Amino acid sequence: MADTYEACCERADKAAAAAAAATLDNVRDRELRAEKTWRGLAEKARSVAEQREKVEREKREQREAEAEVAAEAAAQEQGLEA
Repeated sequence: MADTYEACCERADKAAAAAAAATLDNVRDRELRAEKTWRGLAEKARSVAEQREKVEREKREQREAEAEVAAEAAAQEQGLEA
């Protein structure tokens, strides 16, 4: 299951709260490691989402440019036929 940025941040916040409430050192350390891991996963999820948006934008721009070239070619072809 791919986690979203928001979901990972929520898990990190819960781990941080658990670490703050922990009375045992090993529990606090475990929760702090979990928080660090979730923050890293959140950053990775954000990065992947941004990259996906960039790729989609570039593909859309490419399709628009190709459609414009095709429309110009069709217009020139009709001009020659008339």
